[in-house]
Formats: sequence, structure tokens, C-alpha cells
Amino acid sequence: MTQTDKAVPHGHFLDTPELPKGVTRFWLIRHAVVEASARKTMYGALDVPLCREAMASQQGGYATLARRLPTEALWYSSPLQRARDTASEIRKAGAFSQNVTIDGRFIEQSIGEWHGTPHTEFMSLLRLPPNPFWSISACELPPGGESMLDVCARVAHGLDDLANAHEGEDMVVVSHGGAIRAALAHALGVHPDTALRFSIQNLSITILERIDCLWRVVTVNELPDFRG
Repeated sequence: MTQTDKAVPHGHFLDTPELPKGVTRFWLIRHAVVEASARKTMYGALDVPLCREAMASQQGGYATLARRLPTEALWYSSPLQRARDTASEIRKAGAFSQNVTIDGRFIEQSIGEWHGTPHTEFMSLLRLPPNPFWSISACELPPGGESMLDVCARVAHGLDDLANAHEGEDMVVVSHGGAIRAALAHALGVHPDTALRFSIQNLSITILERIDCLWRVVTVNELPDFRG
């Protein structure tokens, strides 16, 4: 075989269903559905509980997630109970070797004084036109809260910090819809208002990789099979 006959590897292509080991990879999971009364309001970063009825009916989804996630991954969670309880349910359905570390950088956007506002009243509080796919513009700064620009900055710091500390490892982060969209904005280098166009559903997985200091998006809003 001549030198010209040999395949010269280049790039970081994903040509098989299996993800290669030794890559700095984040498995971002949005928490499960919250209880019905909270869903009637803008709960943002309030510590509202999960819907127990939905959890009971979606046990197959937790089992699917447990099979999908790498067993040796490092685990992180937002400090909010809905994220921690979601992580607990997934872990109960599998066999994971690492404990969960709480990381406040992956908490949901705080809307400050606007927390708890009924959806029917929320629009009257806004000073900027809302994003078509999020409750407020990325540039809107709620009183006593943070803008999506702020969220993107803290999530970006969290991702970069963990990627630097755990190069070549898998990391599971149980978080929130806004924070995961902020992670996508960071990975793609786009404005948060653009990243808010992504749909991030409850219990979905979004996978990001950092390779040679560059970010790649592997999958977005991958939903588990709730039949288990």
C-alpha cells in the first residue's frame, strides 16, 4: 500500500451512532414538568416542585435516560429542587458511579420582582418586545433579576470552567430551559435571542462537546422514549 492509498484522518467526524470516549462532553438535561399551579405563573428561578403525577407516568423516560447516559460521567445539578429531584429519579433508574455536585451557574433565569406573576398579567410588565419563543427579550432586565445576557455569561463561565477542569470526560448537567439555551448560545457563538429559537422540552437531552477549544453541538432537545 502506498502512502497515497492510506486514509489520512482529519476532522472530528461522527460517522457511527456511538460517541467516542475521551471527548469533553456535556449532557444537558432539562428538569421534569413542574406541578400544575406553578405552571400558571412565571416561576423562573423560584423553587417550585415537580408534578408527581407526571413523574409517575413518565418512569419509562427516566429509564431511557439512564441507559443513554454514560455510567462514569460526572454529575452536576442546578440548586433548584426540580433539577435535583429529576437527577435523583434518573439515577435511581440506572447505576452511576459519581455523586451529584450542585452548581448555581446552571440555575434558571431569575426574573426578580416579576416572579410569581400570572401569565395573563406578565406582558404588561415588559419594557421591550418579548422574544417570540421566550417570555422576554434577551436584553430585558427584570427588576431585581437578570437578563438572558447575564444568564449566558454565567452559563458560559460554568461550561468553560468545567471543561477546563475535566478535559476528556463526560459531564451530566441537570438544568433548565433558559440555561440550556444559554449554553447553546455560547457553543454556537450566537446572540441569546437567536438561541432562544431552540425548543428545549422537559426531560430532553442536549449534547455539547468541546474539542481543541471549539464547541460542537451534537444533538438538541433529544427526547427519551417514555415507554421505557
